[in-house]
Amino acid sequence: MQKPITMKKLLLGCLFTIACGHSFSQSCSTLNITHQSDIASACNKMVMTMMHDELNRPYLYVANKEAGLTVYNISTVATPSLVATVPISAYDSLEVMNMTQSGNYIYLALGNTFNTSKTGMAIIDVTNPVLPVMTDYWELPSSTSGAGIVKAEGNYAYLGAMGHGLVILDISNKSNIQFVSRFVPDKNFPPIANPDTTKINARGMEVKNSIVYLCHDAGGFRVIDCTNKLAPRETGHFCNPVMYTPLNHPRAYNNVVLHDTLAYLAVDYCGMEVLNIKDTSNITMVGWWNPYNCPNNNWFTSPVHTNELYLDPNCKHIFISSGKSDLHVLDVSDPAQPDSCNFYGGTSNAIGTWGVGVYQNQIYLSYICNPFAWPFPSNWTGVKILTYTPCATGIGESAEEGLAVYPVPATEKIIIESNANLNFSEISIVNTL
Repeated sequence: MQKPITMKKLLLGCLFTIACGHSFSQSCSTLNITHQSDIASACNKMVMTMMHDELNRPYLYVANKEAGLTVYNISTVATPSLVATVPISAYDSLEVMNMTQSGNYIYLALGNTFNTSKTGMAIIDVTNPVLPVMTDYWELPSSTSGAGIVKAEGNYAYLGAMGHGLVILDISNKSNIQFVSRFVPDKNFPPIANPDTTKINARGMEVKNSIVYLCHDAGGFRVIDCTNKLAPRETGHFCNPVMYTPLNHPRAYNNVVLHDTLAYLAVDYCGMEVLNIKDTSNITMVGWWNPYNCPNNNWFTSPVHTNELYLDPNCKHIFISSGKSDLHVLDVSDPAQPDSCNFYGGTSNAIGTWGVGVYQNQIYLSYICNPFAWPFPSNWTGVKILTYTPCATGIGESAEEGLAVYPVPATEKIIIESNANLNFSEISIVNTL
């Protein structure tokens, strides 16, 4: 067992700043986004999204659609190597569309959302990422729309089952997934005549303290209280009024990230909205990144189709996959005026993104194949690994009463000082370079 560090004053020799404490915004112009490597796939094994191992092991998990879950060793980002595959034959040939990680388990959202497919979820044990093991999988009976997203919190998984709504599953026994309940939000919101229900799908999600913040595609943004797992209830909803008045314009609320009382939402060709969700019965718009004058533009001609987002709350940056435009970085230090301040790729490279992931100083972009001219053509699928220079967050004093860290920034040493004994099992110092 590691011996705790007990002290009133700790002297550390270092050349770094402490990466914790008060946050501040840093100009996106200093990010220095640099391409490192490609993980190429094939159009019949399309890459949907990916995520770095959350336990800080050097592995990248890829939702490889027809190829299943693939695992890459990225200890050297310039030369990633495939180390494991869990093929779709392990879970009734349902294609992998999305995933999330909680501890040593990966949860897979299963079922092709682009055509008729059953909806399912699988649990993969990645205690040893090189030898992943499926512990169980589950299917929604009589389902036909696949699954767009999955999140896990505590003993429950929340599955965005597209047209079949939100599904809650008990995952306390990883070898025996149990259905708990299903909730289908009202498809008569937003208030338009003759809504096209095929465009109203549970496809983007965050979960916090049993509250599901759901992107319901053309059905807007929904907040669903799942405190009572057997009886979820919607407590609020929002759709930008300019999107449905006076005409029903196509729109797609695709994904969401949260920070305090704000929700940042990817709204396809209409950019990104910032909503105040403090009172879910009265959700209001705070800001809107809308560089192409939506809805006066349209789904077919817009150079941006936002889908997945990553928020760096310390640096006040949003990394957003933007389809034909690859990647945009937004400065949200003023949520009322989100501003595009950096990018990667562009509209002329004939490829387009679907997913984005960020871990430490690495950015991951997934690209999809799309032979059609709408909303954008893309002739390559795989993952691009980029690196960037994240901002450093310094502290002069801590929120913990009586704790001081100085000097910041440091050149040779830092001192952590407290009026009381502090018990640490580990201290992490991050080199911002």
